[in-house]
Amino acid sequence: MLKIGQMNQMQVLKQVDFGIFLDGGKFGNILLPRRYVPTGVKLGNTLEVFIYLDSDDCIIATTLTPKVMVGECAFLEVKELNAVGAFLDWGLPKDLLVPFNEQHKPMEAGRSYVVNVFLDEHTSRITASSRLSLHLEERASGFKLQQPVDLLICGRSDMGFKAVINHTHLGLVFRDDAPRTLLYGEKLSGYIKEIREDRKIGLSLQPIVKNSAIRDELTEIILAHLQENNGTSTLTDKSEPEEIFHQYRVSKGNYKNALSKLYKERKILIEKDKIILI
Repeated sequence: MLKIGQMNQMQVLKQVDFGIFLDGGKFGNILLPRRYVPTGVKLGNTLEVFIYLDSDDCIIATTLTPKVMVGECAFLEVKELNAVGAFLDWGLPKDLLVPFNEQHKPMEAGRSYVVNVFLDEHTSRITASSRLSLHLEERASGFKLQQPVDLLICGRSDMGFKAVINHTHLGLVFRDDAPRTLLYGEKLSGYIKEIREDRKIGLSLQPIVKNSAIRDELTEIILAHLQENNGTSTLTDKSEPEEIFHQYRVSKGNYKNALSKLYKERKILIEKDKIILI
């Protein structure tokens, strides 16, 4: 079944001066323009091509791979604006449209935005939207705690950094679980940290330290650091995540868990601006 907006395996049916025609099934013969035809292609060969609509809304093929496909999210630059919306550079000759009603905020030429790409059910056109909450799920489904996921940072909140998860869901990297300030449009690997009662998803960039051996190793490192610094450290549970990560290469959340363990074991005191080795 031919899928518009995605890569397809298609058979060569006919060669003409201006390209080749591919078997599009119920969509009929689909043109692959001459400039995209690989050298040595023969009738009956199968090619992997991307299918989209050209400027005349005719289905057409290309061997170019776009920066994003239908069902995916990406960080793309606005090339121009006109009366129907914003046009994004997605690596193909025909730019990708974001209609005005699909813009979370009015877009500006030269700036880049995180968008979701979908197939408009009314026009069959490939369309983009920065109104991510309309197209992505905000409640967990099919995820497990500690599951590795791919993230795309798409915004900020008072609690941390909003992220697209595996192109399908939205979640939050809490500030304590970010080793530094995360950048809008940045791609990262992460983990499912928690699934709340309302099914909202909490994320972390590091596995949460629950294994006792790993946590014990971190507490020993903290104790060694205190001993090397006259029994004190200015890295408290209120310190910036960047400072903690620079010293220990762990998230603030993991560091706070280790401090809590040391405090309960009466090995440290935690004051406003420092921790003290007992």
